Amino acid sequence: MPTTSAKMAPVSSLQHAALRAGLELHLPGAAAPRGRCDWPGPEPNQRRGGGQRCRRCSARRRPAAGGKMAPGARPWRRLSVLVPHPPAGSRLLLLLLFLLLLCGQLGGGQKKKENLLAEKVEQLMEWSSRRSVIRMNGDKFRRFVKAPPRNYSVIVMFTALQPQRQCSVCRQANEEYQVLANSWRYSSAFSNKLFFTIVDYDEGADVFQQLNMNSAPTFMHFPPKGKPKRADTFDLQRIGFAAEQLAKWIADRTDVHIRVFRPPNYSGTIALALLVSLVGGLLYLRRNNLEFIYNKTGWAMAALCVVFAMTSGQMWNHIRGPPYAHKNPQNGQVSYIHGSSQAQFVAESHIILLLNAAITMGMVLLNEAATSKGDVGKRRIICLVGLGLVVFFFSFLLSIFRSKYHGYPYSFLIK
Repeated sequence: MPTTSAKMAPVSSLQHAALRAGLELHLPGAAAPRGRCDWPGPEPNQRRGGGQRCRRCSARRRPAAGGKMAPGARPWRRLSVLVPHPPAGSRLLLLLLFLLLLCGQLGGGQKKKENLLAEKVEQLMEWSSRRSVIRMNGDKFRRFVKAPPRNYSVIVMFTALQPQRQCSVCRQANEEYQVLANSWRYSSAFSNKLFFTIVDYDEGADVFQQLNMNSAPTFMHFPPKGKPKRADTFDLQRIGFAAEQLAKWIADRTDVHIRVFRPPNYSGTIALALLVSLVGGLLYLRRNNLEFIYNKTGWAMAALCVVFAMTSGQMWNHIRGPPYAHKNPQNGQVSYIHGSSQAQFVAESHIILLLNAAITMGMVLLNEAATSKGDVGKRRIICLVGLGLVVFFFSFLLSIFRSKYHGYPYSFLIK
């Protein structure tokens, strides 16, 4: 190997890559990697300053005063390799060899990602085969929902289903969510592009804290790439949590169309059949005297019952499923009237129903006192009772209205 006519070459990243791959690659114009030079036999150096230079590399060892190395001094200042310039064909061959090694490393990293993605999809498919909605804790959520790689969409329901949470809305929303997930699982279009999961607060409180979430239930869509946007959060307050509405929202976010199949429910049919049977039985028993059908008072009472039920908020209770009342965990005080105009308790609807019935009864008594032709004293008593019912209960009703609509300026007796 020449030691005088060969050119010096600095170390390059190509040579380091070849060394990591287990090959000893010497390129022209590249310095040797750092290490110990064990080329046998130094020869005297004739340059100014003395010392010795290795015949293989240009590193010089400078002695200290007296011909000995100074304590703590580095024995070699610089390490480089003298490599002769190979022919052009050899350089091209070495370059091709390095490119092959580099492609192999890149291909290995890509293959590792593909294997990880395949394991995640396989695991999710296995869980989906057992149940349509996959329950997740914090670790599973971060691994299968947040962490890449991911080529599938995930619908997550954040909820609180434990009995001590007393979230009736969560239970009803979970029933609709189960219907939607079952419809997707048993449909012919089922694939590994969409998964339904659920995170309960008592099993993944860290997930709620990570997402700054303080309400339940909440539905979110996590796309295959990137972070969720604002539209990836389902507007539960405005749309509701019906399975059909959720399916429409999922189709807008993922282009996956789910046809909702509800299990047959015969409770309404049975109740209707019992009601028809009861009415039919009463009509059969009174078949010789059906004058009560033409009784205006009976029809008026039935109409009032329907009006009271609708104006008290019973339909809202059926749709939203609020709790009957609220008990403050700090002082144990029970509230029957909700403090906001956007919600109510079941007990509140019952109170409103009774107030409306009392006011209506007072109006009926006032009308009876004015139109009847009985004793004047009796008519006067009926008038006073009716007036008292109207004034008292209407004042109480108006006070409830003021407590829910803060800032309402008018009052009537009771504040």
